[in-house]
This record gives sequence, structure tokens and C-alpha cells, in this order.
Amino acid sequence: QVQLVESGGGLVQAGGSLRLSCAASGLTFNRYTMGWCRQVPGKEREFVAAITWNGGATYYADSLKGRFTISRDNAKNTVYLQMNSLKPEDTAEYYCAAAQTLYIVTITQHYDYWGQGTQVTVSS
Repeated sequence: QVQLVESGGGLVQAGGSLRLSCAASGLTFNRYTMGWCRQVPGKEREFVAAITWNGGATYYADSLKGRFTISRDNAKNTVYLQMNSLKPEDTAEYYCAAAQTLYIVTITQHYDYWGQGTQVTVSS
């Protein structure tokens, strides 16, 4: 019933930008903290960014701060991830996630729902 559907991934050269979108349904969107995480095959899923229910607070992985921006539009039940100055090491499957809490969530295991993922590939 709960669906998180990512879009916007693709192939981009180093230094370029992408904007990922995640459309949510089956949940009361403005009661959830939303986040983005990413995963490379063979490695643990890692936290990227999170945003609280009304966009009042955001948090980023230290290595990504200044390059990535998370935002949300509650009228559209959508969360976004703007990715700038992309590097080859950003190549990963990017997942949208939802947590039933008022607070920032940085631990991947604490998210309640996940999207199917969208691939981002950055060429050197």
C-alpha cells in the first residue's frame, strides 16, 4: 500500500548535476521524515540526507554537505535530492525512504519504508 517511487537517475559526467524525485503514496506524507540513502553493490547502504515533516530541518552526510540538497513539497507528496558537482564515487543506487517520526533519521535501519531505487552513474 505504501509506495515510494524514485525517478531522475541516469548517466552524467563528472561535475554535472542531477535532480532525483520521490513520489509517495499510501501514507500521510507530512507525518514522516523523508530521507535519501545510496548503495553500491557489495557495500552497506549508507545515509545521504534527511528532511523533517515540514522541511524545517535537514541533515547531510558530512562528505556530501555543500553538494547535495534535500527538499520536499508536501502539496505534491514529493521529496527531492538535488545533486551538484557529481563525482564518480557518487555512482550508486539511490533510494528514497520514509520514517514515522518527527526527527531527523540518519540510521538506515530506522527507516520504515523504501522505494525501489534509481541508478545514478557518474563517468570520469
